[in-house]
Amino acid sequence: MTRTENKSRLEVGSLLTALGISSMGDFIYLVAINVFVYRLTDSAIAVAGLWMIGPLASVMTKFWIGSIVDRSSLKNIMVWTDVIRGGLLIVIPFMESLWLLYGSLYLLAVAKSFFEVASFSYIAKWIPTTKRKQFNAYRQAITSGAFLIGPALSGALLLVTTTDVAIWMNSVSFFMSALLLQRLPQLEWKRTTFTNRMTTQMIRTDWKEVWRFSQSNGFVFYMYMLFQGMMILSFAMDAQEVVFTQETLSLSEAQYGLLISLTGLSAVVGSLVVASATRFLSIRWLIGVGSVLVAVGYMIYALSHSFWMTLVGFLILGFFNAFSGSGFITFYQNNLPEEMTGRIASVYGMVQSILQVIGVLLLGLLSDIVELRITLLFAASFILLLSMIQFYFVFRSSSATYYSESDQPIKNIS
Repeated sequence: MTRTENKSRLEVGSLLTALGISSMGDFIYLVAINVFVYRLTDSAIAVAGLWMIGPLASVMTKFWIGSIVDRSSLKNIMVWTDVIRGGLLIVIPFMESLWLLYGSLYLLAVAKSFFEVASFSYIAKWIPTTKRKQFNAYRQAITSGAFLIGPALSGALLLVTTTDVAIWMNSVSFFMSALLLQRLPQLEWKRTTFTNRMTTQMIRTDWKEVWRFSQSNGFVFYMYMLFQGMMILSFAMDAQEVVFTQETLSLSEAQYGLLISLTGLSAVVGSLVVASATRFLSIRWLIGVGSVLVAVGYMIYALSHSFWMTLVGFLILGFFNAFSGSGFITFYQNNLPEEMTGRIASVYGMVQSILQVIGVLLLGLLSDIVELRITLLFAASFILLLSMIQFYFVFRSSSATYYSESDQPIKNIS
């Protein structure tokens, strides 16, 4: 291995480690901040308000974030948003005003939105096309691992310390992530097109460019909508899983906790399988077959009447979610023009956030009108239908060029 290759491996390792630490910090924060707000206010409504801040920040910011990201240093954005999040978490434990706390959490969510779009663009521009599938699989494994370890670590911290210490530990994780990201190479960006004062005209022009891309790359847009449709319905089903498992299936809290842990573990295993077998697993197979099997897992879960049947459904959807997720994100990155990655990802992400909130609310309202099992069966059936439609489009011979894994530059839109 040459010195250049070794340096490149270390830089990729730094990026993956930074993303993992940042993800784990998010999960530690998720548990600690809920406990902190409840102790501060003794109000369940105040805690519920926390869950609206993230989607609200996403909707309010992602329609313009891409305009900044595509005209700025991606590395600097990632580093500084980690520093900002770490700094905000240092002062949060000292806050006694709920509205001041909400404002700080909103700024945290805005910084996270910047980080998500910038990191997505950085990966798409820096990681070679031939390496993205494996990189995304490792990232899925790290994210799933953070989902398992983060809440457990936060719970352990709350047992031996206070919420303040848990939040400060989270702050340290973001500073560690920033230090690792500082080791990454600085990618070029078109400084000449950036104006210090962002205008509504610039945002409007960027939206038109995103719309033109969507029109001229209809297959990419429709595949995105199909996949996100499945993800939104999955998210809506996940929002009802506590009620379904405990009230409909009469499972204990311990059994529910075991289900979630084993599902996370199966997702980690699935991601590692994808990462180690990238030569044998095409992007088409990962998306097409993976999505159908995820849908099968949700169908088994919706039909289940026992802990063991529910576990089978959760293990299947967790394992193959790693396949479909790694495949889709690679397909998505491979088919976006580098100079527009941030704008497209942010605008699409905003639409996804809006539909996600609507999906959760609609499924929640439907479960109040009809039996919850019927609601989940309806959602699972729709996920299965969308996955079958996607399977058809993925394996059409005319769509083969969209799943190429060669390092060919993407043509700019006209």
